[in-house]
Amino acid sequence: MLGFNTSEEQYAILSGFIDDSVVFDLSDKVVEVCIELRKKTKIKLPDAIIASKTMVYNLKLISRNTSDFINIEGLKTINPHSI
Repeated sequence: MLGFNTSEEQYAILSGFIDDSVVFDLSDKVVEVCIELRKKTKIKLPDAIIASKTMVYNLKLISRNTSDFINIEGLKTINPHSI
């Protein structure tokens, strides 16, 4: 998120959000699940990492882009724009 060109004010807001967030590690188990997802589906690596972390840590993925994850069995997604 911090790689986007934005104003200093927006950068500070995003930095604060990240500082207050829980960051899940890229553990060996996440890597294993990510590899399996890439073998089974035509998912891009960043999306595979996101999906595998969500699955390993038993979370629900909140994304407006749920179509990118539709073919992943066992992944729970929520589109906040459809609620």
